[in-house]
Amino acid sequence: VQLQAFGGGLVQAGESLRLSCVASGHFFSNYALAWFRRAPGKDREVVAAISWRGGTTYYADSVKGRFTISRDNAKNTVYLQMNSLKPEDTAVYYCAISGVRYYVSNLQAQNTYAYWGQGTQLTVSS
Repeated sequence: VQLQAFGGGLVQAGESLRLSCVASGHFFSNYALAWFRRAPGKDREVVAAISWRGGTTYYADSVKGRFTISRDNAKNTVYLQMNSLKPEDTAVYYCAISGVRYYVSNLQAQNTYAYWGQGTQLTVSS
């Protein structure tokens, strides 16, 4: 399984950006997906997650109302639409696929996810 995340960059506070993550070598549509991030000097944290059918989503409190996770199974791609970006959103963003098919009991737990992308850097200037 390979995950390729892209779309990061340098933006100003208040702007929007969309991250994409393409998976290969994996039956994408049967698995939950998530975005995590690691800010400088901090632990990796979950940002958003989506169930295998797309009917259930999870968002960290810090991004609720600003970020939207979505998936396109035909393209083996998961997206993270980020609006109203803040300097505290600066981090390396990682996409991940769950280790089990179909239902997972804890969408936001890191140990739910077995495969990780290489990360894409987002920097938000004030």
